Amino acid sequence: MRTRWRAALAITAVAFALAGCSAAENGASSTADSAGGVAKVPAAPQQGTGAKGESKVTPPQAGATDRKLSRSARLDLTATKVVDVVAQARGIALGAGGYTGQESTGEDAATLSLAVPSDKLDPVLDQLSHLGTSLVKRELNTQDVTEQVVDVEARLTTQRKSVERIRALLSQATSVSDITSIESELTSRESALESLEQQRNSLAGSVAMATVAMSIRSVAAPPPPSEDHSGFLGGLAGGWDAFLTFGGGLLTVLGAVAPFLLIVVPLAWVGWWVNRRRRSVRPEPSEG
Repeated sequence: MRTRWRAALAITAVAFALAGCSAAENGASSTADSAGGVAKVPAAPQQGTGAKGESKVTPPQAGATDRKLSRSARLDLTATKVVDVVAQARGIALGAGGYTGQESTGEDAATLSLAVPSDKLDPVLDQLSHLGTSLVKRELNTQDVTEQVVDVEARLTTQRKSVERIRALLSQATSVSDITSIESELTSRESALESLEQQRNSLAGSVAMATVAMSIRSVAAPPPPSEDHSGFLGGLAGGWDAFLTFGGGLLTVLGAVAPFLLIVVPLAWVGWWVNRRRRSVRPEPSEG
């Protein structure tokens, strides 16, 4: 009986010992993982297993669709009245919210520069192209200045911080030599900052407003289209023109002869009357 109890106690002790060893191994493994900084990441599901895994999508870069475009155009026109076309071009630009730049106008030719909002450039070009007699040339240029704008903005940010640091040093300077040296450096950096701001403003202006360079050349007015004189109506019109031409010639002749008729006709009538009078007075010869 005692032997059985001893065997049971021995088996129970062995079981507790094995359980303690397993727990110790697990704890040591967990501690080692934590100390080594190794994190277990669940394996991604394999393709074709039916499990839905998360797809990695690269987000679009900021400003990828907001391109900065500088646009310009050139038009060469011909016109019978150059001054009228220049006035009409000015009106179109002002109506679109733009303005006129340099201008040189003469009787035979003119050149002018127009500035219009970039988003209204296409309709303005369509209106300007229909001015004058004919369109000789039309050019449209578009330049992407996005990288330049981004670069200038980044340099502006850096330069502003640099100026702020120099101003902070200037406020802490105590000696005259330090103040003079720092002020000189501050002046140089502020000048660079102003130059970058001018570049930024110039780029912004070229993006906001598009330029149109116009050249207008004078030409003679085209001859009127020839009329078709074929058919009955054409013959009737031709006959009427001939009649008017003949009647005009006849009236011209009568007008030229009329002064002479005013003198000749009365004299001829007097001569005829005198001759008739003599015949009536002359005695008839007697019969033998």
